[in-house]
Amino acid sequence: MADQFIEVDELRDTLLLPTHRQDVLTRIERVIQTIVFSVSEGEAPVLRLMNRCNWASVRFHESVGLVRKADVPVTTLRCDCPSSATRFVHLCTEMFSFLSVRDIYYNDPQLFGSQKTLDSILDDISCMLKVPRRSLHVFATSKGFISGDLCYLEEDGTKVDCNSSSTAVPVSSNVNGIRNIVSAAKFILIVEKDATFQRLLDDAFCTRLSPCIIITGKGVPDVNSRLMVRKLWDTLHIPVFALVDADPYGIEIMCIYKYGSRSLAFEAHSLTVPSVLWLGLLPSDIQRYRVPEETLIPFSQADESKINSLRTRDYISCQPAWEREIEAMQRLKQKAEIQSLSSIAPHFLTRVYLPNKLRYGGWI
Repeated sequence: MADQFIEVDELRDTLLLPTHRQDVLTRIERVIQTIVFSVSEGEAPVLRLMNRCNWASVRFHESVGLVRKADVPVTTLRCDCPSSATRFVHLCTEMFSFLSVRDIYYNDPQLFGSQKTLDSILDDISCMLKVPRRSLHVFATSKGFISGDLCYLEEDGTKVDCNSSSTAVPVSSNVNGIRNIVSAAKFILIVEKDATFQRLLDDAFCTRLSPCIIITGKGVPDVNSRLMVRKLWDTLHIPVFALVDADPYGIEIMCIYKYGSRSLAFEAHSLTVPSVLWLGLLPSDIQRYRVPEETLIPFSQADESKINSLRTRDYISCQPAWEREIEAMQRLKQKAEIQSLSSIAPHFLTRVYLPNKLRYGGWI
């Protein structure tokens, strides 16, 4: 029983609750006070950051996904150390920034070097302060798109209608501000690739079978796409399916939506959807639907490394059906893209494959 209470306490520390502006400012002030105190004592200021990108920093929690451990390894940044001084300056510079991510970058592109560097800095600040990035009033431009039976209001009152069958709506850059969600959708379909997403739009998939919502993060999903899937799941209480390539990287992308990522495990509670179901393309579908051999792609060394990594993860071993599919893929040493289904027939994906899967329960 004691161990049970310890686990609950650790999880409570990991799950970041919505934070008011004053709470955020108080946390920032504490960091700055620590720096000022060190300078007044004639010491070099130090910032301590949790190591967000190490597997040793996270653990798997079945109802949430990848969450940060209580005893996360810490990286020390010293302002007087050449190897960490630049990052120290970056963190201090942006502690008080309340602009869009792109605006911060273009205020001083030479300081940051790249957008990727800035994104990492902002995530470090969020993790250090134990608040979501959006609590810092820093909103990244979304790369994802959404379409289907869905209407909602943005925070500023703008009405967004996603019902168009031929065009998609960019995912909001302020998902938390969305309200008045209205939808008769029967399910949500996460689509890995933009090309497949466009194919579903062209074939009016969202209305052909039953009302639904489709969303794509165009590959590895950005935070806003993940937030949107989570918000819709919380609000609509409908099944969430994933349509990804039958390859190790497609599975990895699906796992990010379902279980989260190492780097953002500190806010897993608002980003993961543990109920995501793998609809396709399953490795076993390759033989079941007789996907032409010439459309299959041999495994690369990178594919082999990725699949070996996947098989060591706790969230795969707790899903026997997923584990069997991954083992089958590794035995075949071949992968298939969703587009390979069009070699069977031009509209096979939208008029045969997906309808059969959804009608007869062909997911795991």
